[in-house]
Formats: sequence, C-alpha cells, structure tokens
Amino acid sequence: MSSQHAVIVGGSSGIGLATAAHLLEKGYRVTITGRDAVKLQAAAESLNGDVTTIAMDAADLTGLAKSFETIGRFDHLVLALGGGNGGGPFATVDLADLRKGFEQKTMAHFACAQASLPYLSKEGSITFVSAVSAQAAMPGTAGLAAINAAIAALAPVLAVELKPIRVNCVSPGVVDTPWWDFLGEDQKAPAFAGFAARTPVGRVGRPEDIADAISFLIGNGFMSGHTLICDGGIRLGQ
Repeated sequence: MSSQHAVIVGGSSGIGLATAAHLLEKGYRVTITGRDAVKLQAAAESLNGDVTTIAMDAADLTGLAKSFETIGRFDHLVLALGGGNGGGPFATVDLADLRKGFEQKTMAHFACAQASLPYLSKEGSITFVSAVSAQAAMPGTAGLAAINAAIAALAPVLAVELKPIRVNCVSPGVVDTPWWDFLGEDQKAPAFAGFAARTPVGRVGRPEDIADAISFLIGNGFMSGHTLICDGGIRLGQ
C-alpha cells in the first residue's frame, strides 16, 4: 500500500487522527488537514510514517479548491469532520444553531468531496463520517439526526454518480474523543457510564474502533454505497 495516498480532513484529533495512525501503520502516505496549524503540527509529530499537513478550514467553501490543488493527486478521501451544533429538544432547538450545524458539517462534507474530484484517483474512495444519531431514535437529537442523515444519504447516490470511485460512510456511536470535552471530567465519566450501560458491548467506543472501520472501507474494493454503523449496538435502544 506504500503507493496509496490518503487525505484525512479533520485529521488533527479524535477519529481523524486515529485513522491517520491506522493507515500509516498499513503503509499509506497520509495528509492530515485541520484549521489550527499548531494543533495540526503537534498531531503530525505524534504520528509515525509518511505524513504531511495542510491547514485548511473545511467550512470555508471559497478556499477548498486551492487547498486541494495544493495537495495534488491522491487516492482516498476521509471526511472526519465533527460538529455539535443543532442539538436539543425539537420544540425548542435553536434554528440558527441548527443552520450552523448543517453549514459546519453537512455542507463541509459535501463541499470537500466536490472540491476533491479533480485530484481524486478514479480507483480511489471517499469515506464520510456521519453519526449514529442518524439511525437511532434518541429524543433531543432531531437536529443532529437530520445533519448526519443528510451526510449518510450521500453515500449511495455518489457511489452510482461518481463510479468507479467508491463512496461509503461510517456512522460512529458514542466515542471517547475531544468532541466530548464540553463536559467536565466530573460529568463525562457518569455520562460515558450511562452510555456504556445502554450498549450491548458494555463500553463506549474508542477512536481506534472507528479508524478500523474506515480502513476496512478504504481497503475493500467491493464496498461502495454503504453506511457502516460502528456504535457498539447503542442504536438498539437497550
């Protein structure tokens, strides 16, 4: 796999960073992107292998074409962009916050995939990262469900429209990443314990769990148009 080049948008922490480490171990060349150049460099220094960085804001739609031109030709695109806007009870969810959630995650996924096309190998792949809120009926997540379901809906359509490029999606459950840092440690531990108790596997996810799923979709040339739910079974509502 040493000739394969993967670009991970949102690769400076969490699932994106774990995916970079996983692919580097498999011999891929990896480019990670992120908004914060300092954080991005620290992430690169934590990795082993052929890794490069490019600072870019995936939500800055006007700058994406130039960023992908700078990256040049590559084989696989992973869109590991987080976003927490749009949550809350349906009756009271702030519509401006919901719009921001769509712009920061759904639009960013869409626009990055579109901007990558002139440089993406026809034998390559695109992997979106959605979230299990799109599949689980959890009160208080209607906005998040809509944002993430829109991302997952891209996979089958683009798998046909962009063929032979393979297009898939991974839908993670509750994963212990910096996304949860809005909770203090005194809140995070009991929250994770509650999620773990609702999950058949008895724990919350690790970034490496999702990285393994992404790596599978990249490496399996017979997978296209799928959303792979990697959630420990929490969507089953136990």
